[in-house]
Amino acid sequence: MDKPQHRVAPGIGTPKRTQEIIKRYGFTFKKSLGQNFLIDPNILRNIVESAELDETKGALEIGPGIGALTQQLAETAGKVTAIEIDNRLIPILREILADTPQVEVIHGDVLEMDLPALIARQFAGCSGVSVVANLPYYVTTPILMKLLEERLPLQHIVVMIQKEVAERMASAPGSKAYGSLSVAVQYYCEPKLVCTVPHTVFIPQPNVDSAVIKLTLRSEPPVAVSDEPFFFRVVQASFAQRRKTLANNLTAFVGKEHREALVGLLEGLGIDPGRRGETLRLDEFAAVSEALLKENWIH
Repeated sequence: MDKPQHRVAPGIGTPKRTQEIIKRYGFTFKKSLGQNFLIDPNILRNIVESAELDETKGALEIGPGIGALTQQLAETAGKVTAIEIDNRLIPILREILADTPQVEVIHGDVLEMDLPALIARQFAGCSGVSVVANLPYYVTTPILMKLLEERLPLQHIVVMIQKEVAERMASAPGSKAYGSLSVAVQYYCEPKLVCTVPHTVFIPQPNVDSAVIKLTLRSEPPVAVSDEPFFFRVVQASFAQRRKTLANNLTAFVGKEHREALVGLLEGLGIDPGRRGETLRLDEFAAVSEALLKENWIH
């Protein structure tokens, strides 16, 4: 026998219903907040299914807008907490989602919040928590890096973001899209592109297409590094100028006086100094980072 699902109001995420809500509340979009409301129920369902939620699990949503995704999450998750930065949307959300007691809407800026405390408080008793969100383009990377760097107790992060950024996160070494963001994301989690989303299924329509990416958090990184901040500095330095070789980029990082020793160090690791940063795997970046750390050239 199937377990009963939560019942909520008629679907928000359709063109007609979205326009009705916008008109009813006299809502106007703020370009500075990157507000684009998704109006495709199939994509909304795809996002929720990718998060692998059930009634024992919690969902943390960032930027719920008028609640289209929130509503879908409420039909699946046992607890939903939605963080909205635009105070004009708080009363709208609370009224629209009044029949969903498992949803709590919080006004605030996720980048300023104590997320470990919030998750502990909001999802006590849940068997797992995932972040599920349609993120504004302009703060995608800061939000995702905050979620990852704070080592939050999350199972998955399923987000809709700019297609180009999603491709960078999921790209492999040697591809044009592979860069420091790819390395950072793949250090913390396993990325998987779920689907692409045309710009035509939003109100208002953005200028570029989006994609849904699923990040499954790793229990531990795939490589061992003794100094994570230094590791990421080495990665950033390796991509400083993409057309330059690894030796040239890292010479700028360690200083010209160490160039000859640097070349020898790379060769000793079995890494051709003439390679570019975009060809290195995570384990190779880790090896370079550990070797440079021992040399103590950087102060």
